[in-house]
Amino acid sequence: MQLAAHTPELDTAAVTRRTDAGIVRGSVKDRILRFFSIPYAAPPVRENRFREPQPAAPWTDERDATEAGPSAPHRIKDFPAIDVVPLVGTGSEGGEDYLTLNIWAPEEATGCPVMVFIHGGGFVVGSKDAPVSDGTEFARSGIVCVAINYRLGIEGWLPIPGIPTNLGMRDMIFALEWVQRNIAQFGGDPGNVTVFGESAGAMAIADLVTSPLAEGLFKRAIVESGHGAMVREIPVAQRLVRRLAKILKVTPDAEGYRKVDFDAAWKAMEKVSKPWSIDLRDADGHEPVFGISRFIPVYGDDVLPQKPIDALKAGAGKNVDVLIGTNSEEMNLYFVPTKVRAKAPGMLLRWLLGKAHPKARHALEAYGWGKGKKAGHVFVEAMHDLVFRWPARRFAEEHQGKTHFYDFDWKSPACGGELGACHGMELPFVFKTLPTATGPKGFAGEAPPQDLAEQIHNLWVQFATDGTLPWPEFDRDTRQVHMLGSNETISEPVMPAAAFLP
Repeated sequence: MQLAAHTPELDTAAVTRRTDAGIVRGSVKDRILRFFSIPYAAPPVRENRFREPQPAAPWTDERDATEAGPSAPHRIKDFPAIDVVPLVGTGSEGGEDYLTLNIWAPEEATGCPVMVFIHGGGFVVGSKDAPVSDGTEFARSGIVCVAINYRLGIEGWLPIPGIPTNLGMRDMIFALEWVQRNIAQFGGDPGNVTVFGESAGAMAIADLVTSPLAEGLFKRAIVESGHGAMVREIPVAQRLVRRLAKILKVTPDAEGYRKVDFDAAWKAMEKVSKPWSIDLRDADGHEPVFGISRFIPVYGDDVLPQKPIDALKAGAGKNVDVLIGTNSEEMNLYFVPTKVRAKAPGMLLRWLLGKAHPKARHALEAYGWGKGKKAGHVFVEAMHDLVFRWPARRFAEEHQGKTHFYDFDWKSPACGGELGACHGMELPFVFKTLPTATGPKGFAGEAPPQDLAEQIHNLWVQFATDGTLPWPEFDRDTRQVHMLGSNETISEPVMPAAAFLP
């Protein structure tokens, strides 16, 4: 990697780079190149709607890449107590050309490591333009950072008969292929690509590690609050196809769904999000998402021929270095601001867990249910492990390649000190974008520690550069987990959730 000597610029200037579809015009300021909303695929509308991603049409003039464009259509609701816009963006209902990507790169760099970010949002919301995931600081650290959009909700994740499955994941693979062909023009090394993502983005990355269609497209993967267990069998997911079609009054096939516009689709998606709306449990009585989202990847196709955990056991992804981790109090994001942890009655909470797990009562008892602890606290503690923390450790156990594990344990003082080390809290530390998460409604509180952001950001840069980290690899016997907030490596005991999950 080489960074040319250069005097920092005082003003923004135009800069161009050539892609295989044409020249794009971005900007440069303070030695950082920025290109926004470069198409990696054609707009997924009209004849391309519900098709596998298609190549972007070439252009002859310079294409303006200085402004953020639309994201996949979705809406963002207000959230109590904290501002979630920095995490997921503002929503998007307009604009067809959204299969695009952003690039931040050091000016005049060559051969830099590449990091490709895949955003979260439950596979139904989110954007490459969310403020928390601005890639400027990665570029300042010598990384070419890329962030992508992909199809969401019905368009991206519903296995409709007559339509290719896992379209959202096919978009991601198409974007990674674009990176292989084009990233050298922006100073990146296509042989040194790390994919990283959070929540739904991390779930997708964990799946991509095992996908035969993604083989060779990246060297390393960073999985933040994700794992390979949030997948469904296609026949189970097609219950959702039929239920939505009934709500929308269309046939449950390609012809029917092509008639549905965004507004109608979104209203139907909101209806099926209710916990009583549909049963998506598998033959063993498990609902792998625990109701968080109805829309997730499916397995049994060419993208994911096997359930990812089984593919790992067979050796899939063993050539990919993996850094995987979770946050200590993941589910606080969902249950603290909404007062569920503080106020929800125990009978309701047990019913909710029973909608996703066949042994809900026993699982709750393993975390202290009925032993003097508040029902909401027991429920949320169990959910931390059942939904995120234990499945991620199972992924690490079965991955046959180089695997490191972290746990983010810094506790946010937001929500009266109760938000803690919740889902998504590591992101402003990873990207060094703490100002986006700071303030009276900031999810990181009023004064999050910048030195911790420096430390975590540098770990991600180090891993993306050469695959090394300053703590031992994870294995199922010693269970070495590095605690990011307290900066110590522990040998972690097996969780109670282990008895209740595959």
